Amino acid sequence: MNGVYPNKWGVLAVVTLVSFVTNVDATIVVIGLPTLMKDLNSSIVAGMWIITSYLITSTIFLLPAGRWADKLGTKRIFLWGFAIFTIATVMCGLSESGLVLIIFRLIQGLGAALALATATPIIIRTFPTEQLGLAIGINSTSWVIGSIIGPIAGGALISGFGWQAIFFVSAPFGLIGLVGGWVLLKESSIEDRFKTDWIGIFTFRLGLTSLLIVLSQGQTWGWASSRVLWLFIATGLLWGGFIITELKVRDPLFNLKLFTNRLYSTGLGLTMCYCVGYFSITILLALYLQGAQRLSPLESGLLLVPLSLPQLVMGPLGGKLTDLLGPMRLLLVGIVFIACSLMMLGNLGDQLSIFGVIIPLFIISVANGLAWPPLAKTVLSATSPNQAGSASGMFYTVYNIGRVVSQTLTLILLQLYIAPNIASQMFLGMSIQTNTTKSSLVHVTDVGFRIYATFFAIALLLGVFMLRPQKLQE
Repeated sequence: MNGVYPNKWGVLAVVTLVSFVTNVDATIVVIGLPTLMKDLNSSIVAGMWIITSYLITSTIFLLPAGRWADKLGTKRIFLWGFAIFTIATVMCGLSESGLVLIIFRLIQGLGAALALATATPIIIRTFPTEQLGLAIGINSTSWVIGSIIGPIAGGALISGFGWQAIFFVSAPFGLIGLVGGWVLLKESSIEDRFKTDWIGIFTFRLGLTSLLIVLSQGQTWGWASSRVLWLFIATGLLWGGFIITELKVRDPLFNLKLFTNRLYSTGLGLTMCYCVGYFSITILLALYLQGAQRLSPLESGLLLVPLSLPQLVMGPLGGKLTDLLGPMRLLLVGIVFIACSLMMLGNLGDQLSIFGVIIPLFIISVANGLAWPPLAKTVLSATSPNQAGSASGMFYTVYNIGRVVSQTLTLILLQLYIAPNIASQMFLGMSIQTNTTKSSLVHVTDVGFRIYATFFAIALLLGVFMLRPQKLQE
């Protein structure tokens, strides 16, 4: 029998649906934030937290959720997580104030973390090695596509049905995922003597929370302010305590010996650079298309379609080619094409060129379909199956941190050329009528794309470094 499950493609469909929906919800709010803030009478700070709150909890619980999945069973954690996510999503749509919405966004992120941290372990235990690249390619591409489709779907839903629709639309998919998971998934082995590493969870979670708050609010508070400095110090102390704890406890939250695996540790560094560069694309283009060119959210979203549509084909194809040809060559080729396309986007200019936008985006989409599946397979399969949950939790923690770093760097860059208070409002998608010149926004976009291309250049160097141990395995 191939794999652990007789219905492995049904299992993959359920897991991929969950990955897609949770990542849509991570980004769908961005496009509707101005309307949402107006209806709820929320401040700019509250608007930032409506975005950040989901990212914080969906990031800080990934690693504990991965560990719980290894020890308590993947089906149990998966179903609990997706149930929490679905209920919280509906409650977000029923919220009548910014504070209530932020609270349910925090809970929503918790549920997403529990569900997503179990996705890769389920796939690894379901598919044989010769089909693992294809399966991970389909699933991992859904992460990226979900993050891109979120703003597009948000623009369409808000225009027709109001901001509440961006949350209610996820509820039917949540029910489908829960029923499918209950029927199709089988429970993995459970350790009766497992002890939760509460000290490790406490130190890691608080350290990561303080870091994410700094990255999200540092520019608003001032990077030299006392709050930022104390949070950086707290992050260092908490993570120092986390490392000491993990070296001593019997059942650590994360086995630090995984970092001695060259393929895994280097792959995490490459993943960070990749995500920082990749998630800048939609942010910078939103500033360029809506801010500089005055296009509507829906018009801007339609121009981003070439960034997602080709991946519906290229994700599975890239995964299949990974199984046939090996991952590293595809990864390096994809990175080169993405870096070159970002340099093309760094020359958009004052006059909008439709082809100047969609052609590089199409190339990036195809290249990402070639690069992301082999990256995910290489990193996630570099560890033993009994460490799959922890390894996956750390991988997607790095993924989310890369997204937050990308947002932070873009906001910093924007505020170098535009007044900080205006830049923050524009970053949230609000239409600002000021003397801010169109050329300033175009310049920010051009410089930004060139800077983010360097992250892919670093990723390329790390990929070359990973190529040698990969060759030794072939």
